[in-house]
Amino acid sequence: MGAIPGWLLRHTITVRALTASGAYEDEFADPVSVRCFLDQQTKVVRSPIGDDTTSSSTAYCPLGTVAPPGSRVVLPDGRETVVINALRRDGGGLPTPDHLEVQME
Repeated sequence: MGAIPGWLLRHTITVRALTASGAYEDEFADPVSVRCFLDQQTKVVRSPIGDDTTSSSTAYCPLGTVAPPGSRVVLPDGRETVVINALRRDGGGLPTPDHLEVQME
């Protein structure tokens, strides 16, 4: 199957990828519009450091999307949120819909 099918990418989010984290302020890339499938459902997820936290939205994006933890995201309804974790879902050649699962606060 390869990449996630384009017909599933029904929503658009705006991502400002975290590029550097400093003692005084974080630095972000320019905003990028990303087509995705957005699931606005509250669930408990694990952060990159192993803490359990609550996610209110998950975006299923093309595999090449850049959205590391700490990135800023604007959802279609205008709500601003932060990336908790970005999980690469790559079937390694198996017939799966390869994508990046972006879990957000």
